[in-house]
Amino acid sequence: MMNYGLIAAGDGSRLVAEGIATPKPLVKVNGEPLIGRLLRIFRANHAASVSIIINSYMTEVRQYLEGLQLDIPLHLVVKSTPSSFHSFYELMPFLKEGDKFCLTTVDPIFREEEFAAYVGDFARDGEHDALMGVTDFVDDEKPLYVRTEGDTMRITGYASQKGSDTRYISGGIYCMNRRALDLLPEAMDKGVQRMRGFQQYMVDAGLRMQAWRFDKVVDIDHARDIQTAEEFLREQKEL
Repeated sequence: MMNYGLIAAGDGSRLVAEGIATPKPLVKVNGEPLIGRLLRIFRANHAASVSIIINSYMTEVRQYLEGLQLDIPLHLVVKSTPSSFHSFYELMPFLKEGDKFCLTTVDPIFREEEFAAYVGDFARDGEHDALMGVTDFVDDEKPLYVRTEGDTMRITGYASQKGSDTRYISGGIYCMNRRALDLLPEAMDKGVQRMRGFQQYMVDAGLRMQAWRFDKVVDIDHARDIQTAEEFLREQKEL
């Protein structure tokens, strides 16, 4: 069993600016809300619980979640935060319930079969503190590049620009253990402000971090990304 955390507290400002009034977690891809899709996938992958944070003005999202009837505990935090890292911090008490957990943002679209393999690998992994989902599909204005050591996929750091050792970018999908979680208060006290900063903080703290390659992860940041994601999922069904 695995505890899951879901960060859905962003305001989706780029989607709003492009005329999409629906709150980002409820934006539909192939007729399914982003947040509903992830809940379904988590439950299909041995979820012991799911903890979600939404911002304080997401009335529609709150109503959607409170209307669900799930067979697992759902912990809902309603709080506006300045970043995904701060949202992660707010979920920390619920994620402490087990030794390992999986955390995602609300908008990554990936192959469900790959996600199942990824979570399964981490559940069996006794060597690494974090197994971080990465992809070499880059369609983002400000991707977080992941430095890896040769063919070992050991993560050695992060960068804002592509380099010789940065083939992959972060996919917004993170599997971590309690050792990583225990660093959160310390990182907050030392002024870490963003999730990308915390990922580097874990490397600097000596955590054993490994990259896990997803063939493709599409983030829903713009209206055009919805079509890209639907085409991607349709291609997978046709294979």
